[in-house]
Amino acid sequence: MGKDRRDKNAIDMINGSLGSKIFLFALPLALTGILQQLFNAADVAVIGQFVGKEAMAAVGSNAPVVGLLVNLFVGVSLGTNVVIAKYTGRRDRKRIRSAVYTSLVFAVVSGLVMTGVGQMVIGPLLHMMDVPPEVYPMSLLYMRIYLCGLPIILLYNFLSAIFRSQGDTRTPLLCLTTSGIVNVGLNLFFVLVVGMGVEGVAIATVVANIVSSSMLLFFLSRVKGPTSIHKRDFHVRGSVLKEILVIGIPAGVQSTVFSIANIVIQSAINGLGADYMAASSAAFNVEIFAFFILNAFGQACTTFIGQNFGAGKYDRCRKVFWIALAQDQAMTIILAAILLLFGKQFLSIFNGDPTVLALGYVRLLFILIPEPINVCIEVLSGAMRGYGRSLIPALISIGGIVGVRVIWVYTVFRQMGTYESLMAVYPASWIATAVMMTIAYYIFRKTTLVKWREAQVQRENGGAAYDPVRAAEEAAERALADRLPGREAAAEPAVDHSEAAVGYDPVRAAEAAAEAALERKHPGLLSPRSDTIPPPEEGV
Repeated sequence: MGKDRRDKNAIDMINGSLGSKIFLFALPLALTGILQQLFNAADVAVIGQFVGKEAMAAVGSNAPVVGLLVNLFVGVSLGTNVVIAKYTGRRDRKRIRSAVYTSLVFAVVSGLVMTGVGQMVIGPLLHMMDVPPEVYPMSLLYMRIYLCGLPIILLYNFLSAIFRSQGDTRTPLLCLTTSGIVNVGLNLFFVLVVGMGVEGVAIATVVANIVSSSMLLFFLSRVKGPTSIHKRDFHVRGSVLKEILVIGIPAGVQSTVFSIANIVIQSAINGLGADYMAASSAAFNVEIFAFFILNAFGQACTTFIGQNFGAGKYDRCRKVFWIALAQDQAMTIILAAILLLFGKQFLSIFNGDPTVLALGYVRLLFILIPEPINVCIEVLSGAMRGYGRSLIPALISIGGIVGVRVIWVYTVFRQMGTYESLMAVYPASWIATAVMMTIAYYIFRKTTLVKWREAQVQRENGGAAYDPVRAAEEAAERALADRLPGREAAAEPAVDHSEAAVGYDPVRAAEAAAEAALERKHPGLLSPRSDTIPPPEEGV
């Protein structure tokens, strides 16, 4: 295969060190989410400061609805990420190109369908959420305008997934930054100059998404390689779409069930009154920054495992998981501490009412203190998606998130009726989900992954049964090859490692295999064998 001039921001995920690469992948992704939320928060802040708390409650109360309508297809875009990453690891140019075109066509068509469905159900859905009469007309107007831009929003998410699959999280960050500046400027223009209310903020959001999607399309058309797009080549391949949906739909369901559960919680908050609604909306726009950090490392885990799994590097997949988990915990704890330390100052950006500030800080305490538990959920589910196993975390989330939260609202909260008892649903559901997810991942590693590894070794050995001694020898050779690239090992005669071999000693055989590998790479390095083998070089 000829060498392509690839995106200069892409990361080589299957070779070299992992720690710095995972961090450099996740950081722009987290910043993208944070900037996205900052621009969304600008909508709420402009409305809260210049229109009123009823309008602010209208925009804020729509967050669970937006999540419900969009998250399914955001999850499907994760399927695009995993599939393209896997075929990138396999160097399968044809399948990469088919996945790119199939994903983009699916995004636009699905967005159009969801726009029509959303317009029909949004009114009854807001009534089901018990949105107060004084807030309902503004909530409905905002959502009708927002839904018109849904195809563009979905297109942006699928385009971003294509860039992420190649290790490029900087280009989506650049596009989002540009569109976000446009969004803030239009917010102020429509509200302060034109005199609009929630409709002006909604129009600004749609225009900003058009800007970001157009930029991503332009950059993708300029990339040289299998992910580049050309108008004449657009096509949809059914087999590739099926593969994307097998991974993406469960991931979308996993995201959607969070929204369903949050709609139930939002309905309970709405029943407490406008102050609680405004406080919860303000707190959400603060706490979400921690979520974007932990979610970024979860997506990094998905993408890195996806490429290395495609390349057959199972040991490297295991390292990806632990590094992503450690980095995610550290970054989330640091940010959560900052948000709690300056929580009331952050909340005052959205509304200065003392009651709203006090109630908002209560929510921050219940969300941010147990946030490390949520980190485990994100990284564990991200790892399983990277391996192509998306259904397991989806089912666990349905039971652990939706199940616990719905039961909690209709039992514990109904009995106690306090805001604090309602907020306690978040840590309770995270604990239940994290325990189930950990058990599922442990079983997956001890069963399915072991079988995959043994099957790979059999293929490499031409169908021969798994030989642990030969596997140890090959591992030593690979480690040496990483240290001394370009030096090829000389062919060695086959060695009978079977237990039927006369005088077979498995310990001596493994020892001899390591000696042979060292001797091939470093002729003359070993002295005539003594009872002690010299230790290998550091890093070998």
